[in-house]
Amino acid sequence: MLLAFTAQLSITLLAAHALAHTDQVQRLLRTIGSLPKSGFAAYALVVFSAGVGSLIAWSLGLIVGAMVARQVAIECQKRGVRVHYPLLVASAYGGFVIWHMGYSASAALFVATPGHSLESTMGILPITETIFTIENGILAVITLLAVTFLCPMMRPHDKEIVEIDISLLKQDENSLLSEPNHDTPAQKLEAMRLLSSALGASLLAYIAYSFYKQGFFLTLDIVNWSFVGAGLLLARSPLHYVRLIESASKTVGPIILQYPFYAGILGMMIGTGLVNVISDGFVSIATAETLSLAAFFSAGLVNIFIPSGGGQWAVQGPIFIDAANQLGVEHAKIVLAVAYGDQWTNMIQPFWTIPLLAIAGLHLRAIMGYTVVIFLVTGIIFASGLMLMN
Repeated sequence: MLLAFTAQLSITLLAAHALAHTDQVQRLLRTIGSLPKSGFAAYALVVFSAGVGSLIAWSLGLIVGAMVARQVAIECQKRGVRVHYPLLVASAYGGFVIWHMGYSASAALFVATPGHSLESTMGILPITETIFTIENGILAVITLLAVTFLCPMMRPHDKEIVEIDISLLKQDENSLLSEPNHDTPAQKLEAMRLLSSALGASLLAYIAYSFYKQGFFLTLDIVNWSFVGAGLLLARSPLHYVRLIESASKTVGPIILQYPFYAGILGMMIGTGLVNVISDGFVSIATAETLSLAAFFSAGLVNIFIPSGGGQWAVQGPIFIDAANQLGVEHAKIVLAVAYGDQWTNMIQPFWTIPLLAIAGLHLRAIMGYTVVIFLVTGIIFASGLMLMN
């Protein structure tokens, strides 16, 4: 059931990680890391960078957030500005709380893709009615600004500050810098930048042409092709892009490995009827005015067990869309409510911290206290936003 979805998300993770490690993006990240001149600005910058990255793609937000947190910590240490590294990393994860409101929103892309499993009951719902609405955009900005100001407020006293481990600066990255031999025709081809750039440019041109002919639309496949195309365009050569993907696999491999097990958890929850019990319980007490709020809290609860926006929608979508049809509630509000619930409880669900913590070199316990506070504050913001949308 989740096999195709797992394959799509695996490509998203790998392609976004590779893109984030191209020379041009790395230079941009180093420039961003050198910007803050104070501790307050350091935490705020990390949150904001991770949030913007998450709106572009959830996987890019996690990776960029971790890398900016590291770079900011390094630059601050060089200047003598003391910053609490665990809070910097928690700030990076805090920006991830708005990922389902942006470019790679699983639920919104799912219902916008022809042939999706609920097409017979709700039709095709374009992203212009979900993530590309003014209401969703305003709520995303409010949430990001709130977390941007919240994280610096949680900074500890000077005596409790834990700075970045200097050993992280000594990690070997030479494998991506070494040049291959150019002796044979095949080696010359794999070292030819024109080849990878031409392929990347062709992919992006095809996507642009598709938008021109069909109007702007997004699916998981389009998102993946855009990252692969951009990565190829910016890579030094075809071989360099292969090495970027190989490096990405070391970081994102643990996430990909867990998907079959989460599919098993999902199967047990469906087979025993537990998901239906949870969803039906919320639906039974909901009205037309509160159905979106019920979908939000239900999705937040289910996300603790199934941390996958697409997987959650596959299970909860039919229940809440049926309820929406009966109560006369707009389908877009239900899609957004489930999306908000999914991203909200990620702050207390450790699944998505794996790539972030792997890059940052920290344990989960170092950041969880901060992310719980973010969870409480953003829960109020999301719930209030959904009520105002009614």
